[in-house]
Amino acid sequence: MGRSTLHVLKGISFDVQQGEMVAIMGSSGSGKSTLLNILGMLDVADSGSYTLDKEPIKNLDETKAAIYRNKFLGFVFQSFNLISYKTALENVMLPLYYQKIGRKDRQERAQKFLEKVGLGPWATHHPNELSGGQKQRVAIARALVSEPKVLLADEPTGALDSKTSYELMDVLQTINDTGITLLIVTHEKDIANMCKRIVHLRDGVIVEDKKIKQVRANSYVK
Repeated sequence: MGRSTLHVLKGISFDVQQGEMVAIMGSSGSGKSTLLNILGMLDVADSGSYTLDKEPIKNLDETKAAIYRNKFLGFVFQSFNLISYKTALENVMLPLYYQKIGRKDRQERAQKFLEKVGLGPWATHHPNELSGGQKQRVAIARALVSEPKVLLADEPTGALDSKTSYELMDVLQTINDTGITLLIVTHEKDIANMCKRIVHLRDGVIVEDKKIKQVRANSYVK
């Protein structure tokens, strides 16, 4: 405020390789969401550099940032962010509309990705006719329909019970198995253990960064 400056991230160096599944952990105020927002081109860092798929991300106006986000990234949020008056299929189709893809192709691709997350038969249902877990699956299908290289998920299981969370993590692990890179912000240790690497943030600094033996979610689901 005014002349006061708050440094949220403090000179961190952070690399993610294609195909990784990374959990970002830390208490409130540690810088997790800021890091995810910078990676998602929703916020801009005051200094330093950011390279995505060999492309330097800098000096982007909102139009160009939107093009890059559409090209490289998919987003999943705790609150689902579905449009209530549109069906599951229409929600998933939406990113393709902005890519100016024809309606028939949009419908076919959206249906394919709904089936990938196990929701093919629910295509004509509206969000208020779906459970929390089903809404999050629709949100994941919407994030994937543009075939991004990286999926950014901010507390994707935060609004779900344990059983539904594990079912959702099984879906995300299956997506990661295809080679898509995932970064997941989470407070939950059991969810983090279902990733392949855990990065701990504290007061804007990475205090721990380690690869782990991944726990497969389907061992809980079955």
